Amino acid sequence: MDPTEHRAYGVFKPIGHMVVSFPDAASADDGQAALTALGTEPADIHRYSAAQMLAQCDEDIARASPAASVGQELNLVKANRELAAQGFHFIVVRVDDDDVARRAADALHAQGAERAQLYGRFIIEEMITRAADLPQVKESPDTGLDPQTPSGEEKERAQMRPPESTP
Repeated sequence: MDPTEHRAYGVFKPIGHMVVSFPDAASADDGQAALTALGTEPADIHRYSAAQMLAQCDEDIARASPAASVGQELNLVKANRELAAQGFHFIVVRVDDDDVARRAADALHAQGAERAQLYGRFIIEEMITRAADLPQVKESPDTGLDPQTPSGEEKERAQMRPPESTP
């Protein structure tokens, strides 16, 4: 997938795709296998290592227009950058509709996915929720993406994960 083809206001916005983060390469491998088992075409699955995502996020942040901060796109780039800095790997998968997205998110969650954001034209939906998540309280451009942690910071979310995440 060429990220330059999926941009809004200078930042990555892959409409019709789900961006999924995994704590390590092995989990991402398992996630890719789960998508293949669901019948997802290999051409619709795109992998990003932590280093690749970090580089893409840095480029997005550097070229983001002021309009990118109106919605959540820039906040998601910053959240993904934080995860990539922690070593997370990513899969970006094209999904044709909400039912396909839900089945894929459930399968990916079972393989250790931390987050899965479904990019619609107007709404970006978090597809994975955990019992430990706090109620959603903010998502304004001024305050950033709500990582649903007591401190309000994405880096704390990784510390909240149990040693062996279960769906």
